[in-house]
Amino acid sequence: MTAGLTAVGAVLGLVRDQILAGYFGAGAATDAFLVAWTVPEFASTLLIEDAMALILVPAFSRALARRGDGALGDPVRALVRGTLPRLTLTVGLAAAVLVVAAPLLVAALAPGLPDPALAIDCTRLTGTCVLSFALVGYCSAALRAHGRFLPPALIYTAYNVGIIGTILVLREPWGVRSAAAGVAVGGVLMVLVQAPSLVRELRSGPVPPPLRPPRASKASRVSRGGQDGRILVLGLIAPVVAFSLCRQSQTLIERFLASPLPAGAISHLNYAQKVAQLPMILSLMLCTVSFPVVARALAAGDEETARHRVERDLLLAAVVVLVGASTVIAAAPRIVELLFERGEFGGSDTTATAAVMRVYALGLLGQTMVGALVRCYFSAARPLWYPAAAMGAGLVATGAAGVPGAQYWGAVGIAGANALGITLTAVLLLRGAHRQSVPVRSGRLGTQLLRLAAAGAGATGAGWICSVAIGPAVPAVAVAALAATGVLVLFLACAPEASGLPSLPRSAYRRTPHARRHRAEPSAAEAFPAAETAPVGGDVPLDRGHRR
Repeated sequence: MTAGLTAVGAVLGLVRDQILAGYFGAGAATDAFLVAWTVPEFASTLLIEDAMALILVPAFSRALARRGDGALGDPVRALVRGTLPRLTLTVGLAAAVLVVAAPLLVAALAPGLPDPALAIDCTRLTGTCVLSFALVGYCSAALRAHGRFLPPALIYTAYNVGIIGTILVLREPWGVRSAAAGVAVGGVLMVLVQAPSLVRELRSGPVPPPLRPPRASKASRVSRGGQDGRILVLGLIAPVVAFSLCRQSQTLIERFLASPLPAGAISHLNYAQKVAQLPMILSLMLCTVSFPVVARALAAGDEETARHRVERDLLLAAVVVLVGASTVIAAAPRIVELLFERGEFGGSDTTATAAVMRVYALGLLGQTMVGALVRCYFSAARPLWYPAAAMGAGLVATGAAGVPGAQYWGAVGIAGANALGITLTAVLLLRGAHRQSVPVRSGRLGTQLLRLAAAGAGATGAGWICSVAIGPAVPAVAVAALAATGVLVLFLACAPEASGLPSLPRSAYRRTPHARRHRAEPSAAEAFPAAETAPVGGDVPLDRGHRR
């Protein structure tokens, strides 16, 4: 359900970008709005996706457990009374300061922007999302702790609907400022889709306590609770926040370096990045869905199962992202033509955006590996600072390569610096992963990823041939995607051991009715295997095939 609604939100995000391109093109006005859009991009990472969840989900879980134990009063409502007013006041003041200091922020983010006044107006509108996003993150954490996942999964759909609707209504009088106003409206809608469900949960009665170890004494629970609170802030939040800030700073460096370039450079970077990253979003859904299996395995002390699942997920995610990256590189001009070339977005914009998109796609495998490998570090009781350090090293590489890249190659050079920096971060995370709570075999995994990348190069060539041989954009993109997929599937079918994945024909056979009936009636040797236990999280056909 969450993956499906996330996909809906991603599609609406693509529609939003198409509307921006059609109405405002890729010029100075769009550049000004995208500088202001830096605020919600940072606020989303810190207040919705990472820090807020890590702080509040454990807090609400403990309060729910105390409610189930029959504590006096309602610990959940007491938690809300003690945190929500303070959070609202603090973040509201921060949003007000941001609105007032918008001129200083724009000057720091994009000193070479041709129209800073427009960017300041847009920043003051988008700055309101700091408050709304904080409330969104609060509601999402509380609802997930209660086991309610539908409203949090709807937030990005509501966000993009707010932006699209506001642009359509206010475009004529406000121009690109309507998009910034849409960010403010979308933030409010994100709160509204969750607030009723949270109110209902707060009014509900006690809930059964979750399974947990035997209860300690009251004094030891109070003492340990205080210690957990300090560890949660210092040991969990700081490394995650540092990693998230470093990762988001890639965008800051890009826009800072692109601001002195000719008008439209920031827009070309934005459109290319949004489309090129769609395969990465789809590939990381696999890791998101299976991550609870890894967490349960670690909780049970079964590091082997956790390692096996992480390695398998990394390779499958690599296959998905390589199919998408191969298609993007092979058919980038046709993709941009199909999605954006209308209205104010002309042929020259298509050429520039396609060139940037192809270079961005070179870093997609690195982006996916960073998003997947960081779970090995953050699944431990106290995540380490190594991911933030690795991301910082990649950030330095991006800046060092981006300065000459922007000077000699413009936006394409900036995209190349981004691909270099994120790939360096992925290599560093892979090299250090074997020492973490999920001890993946980094050397073997790296070799398998290189073989898959080589197959991806062949898939890119096949897709490019199909793209240039077909005239209309729609069939050209479709055939290029099919060709790239076919080459990678052929590689997996013919060389399963080279990729580290099971044979596709065997995997397909295991899902047939005959195979399922055969597994339902095991032989005597299979019924009592020696020294083998079922994997945590259930019998996964891919896992069993690997063991054979």
